[in-house]
Amino acid sequence: MKHLAPRGRMLKRLAAISSVALVLSLLTAPGSSAAKAPADPGTIPGVDEIVSSPNLKQVAHLDKSGVLPGTNTDWAFQGRYAYGGNYDGFYVYDVKNPKAPTVAAQVLCPGSQNDISITGNLLFLGTDSQRTNDTCDNVASTTAAPGDRWEGIKIFDISDPLTPKYLKSVKTDCGSHTQTLVPGKRGDKNVYLYVSSYNLAGSDQPNCALPHDKISIVKVPLRNPTAAAVVATPVVFPDGGFPGAPQKTATTGCHDITVYAEKDLAAGACMGDGVLFDIRDRTAPKVLTTVRDEVNFAFWHSATFNNNGTKVVFTDELGGGGAATCNEAIGPNRGADAIYDIVSKRGVKKLEFRSYYKIPRYNADTEVCVAHNGSLIPVPGRDIMVQAWYLGGISVWDFTDSRRPKEIAFWERGPLSTTQLTGGGSWSAYWYNGFIYSNDITKGVDVLELKDVRTAIAKFFRADTFNAQTQDNFLRW
Repeated sequence: MKHLAPRGRMLKRLAAISSVALVLSLLTAPGSSAAKAPADPGTIPGVDEIVSSPNLKQVAHLDKSGVLPGTNTDWAFQGRYAYGGNYDGFYVYDVKNPKAPTVAAQVLCPGSQNDISITGNLLFLGTDSQRTNDTCDNVASTTAAPGDRWEGIKIFDISDPLTPKYLKSVKTDCGSHTQTLVPGKRGDKNVYLYVSSYNLAGSDQPNCALPHDKISIVKVPLRNPTAAAVVATPVVFPDGGFPGAPQKTATTGCHDITVYAEKDLAAGACMGDGVLFDIRDRTAPKVLTTVRDEVNFAFWHSATFNNNGTKVVFTDELGGGGAATCNEAIGPNRGADAIYDIVSKRGVKKLEFRSYYKIPRYNADTEVCVAHNGSLIPVPGRDIMVQAWYLGGISVWDFTDSRRPKEIAFWERGPLSTTQLTGGGSWSAYWYNGFIYSNDITKGVDVLELKDVRTAIAKFFRADTFNAQTQDNFLRW
């Protein structure tokens, strides 16, 4: 990350602003005249109707267009560009002016998920569906078109963001549902990708034999990225992990991993288990502890550290991203986020459950709603994040008090249909350099601006590269 102002001067300025923000936050606490409570949980907006709290507003929107009509997925950011994943490839957006973003380029490269990470001049694209070959000119591998049954990681050169160039593929077992960029240790001229994938079929599949209780680690030499290769496949669950239960998914791999490289920690959301790793040895992560929630969690989906690295927020993808789970029948604890404190007991790190958080509004029974991808908002001394909830919209919430999380802002569109269950909404909502960017599954891109004294200081933090699952200390940006 680059410092965009002299560090000492910036920190003094931030400290002054933080003091003012703290005082003003007391004035805007719930119950004061300057704050408004969330919408009545029983009030559901009309089809495509946009509703929000007064402090979170849409400032721009771009429809999907061109050669990428597929499902929009995850984000990565660098400089003036936002890279948006799509099942048909990826978009490059120019966000120099966040209130007037434009499509700068489109790369047609079909494959499920197409999860994105970026470092320097390299972009990594994760594919989690069997394809007829490892190029961008491919189709789904079927009995009629078996091809090479390729899935895994593609590497692109984005020296010129307007003309990304495909460099290299790396095949991985079970493909790459998600992939997390892990910086090398000091003096290491490589980066690493922790590739998460899994098998829900319950039987051996081409490229994905059971048991699949591991992750794949790809080593990428920065000076010679075409030499990238799988260098380790550590078994995370030698005992097989959570065996499964009614409406609770068995563990056959990990769904997503978030790393906090500075602290040599990683948090894994691994289907039926939550995991805390020691990653001091980048190619041999060590499981420190695992946790389960056999009462309320159905599918451990993703993880976010707080900035101090003392907490982890895990999300539950109840219904697999295909069900209405934000209604009165499901309730506040199922399909929620779970907040865990990282505590040390006799020198051993453990995860201790503190509370659940779920959006405090009901969705229609026709709306697919699920706890999905989000990121921290850089507010020193506070733990605040923005998070996507599919058709549940976007929620900004504070978990500084691990036992009493609370929402401070929200934005959402109404249902896409009032007669049938329909998927859509925000897949990923991340804070980047003063604005929130949402990749809407069906609609395109939304840019939101948060105006709240409790988060005003965040506008002063600037990153030159941002991968949500590669966390670092925002005080060092």
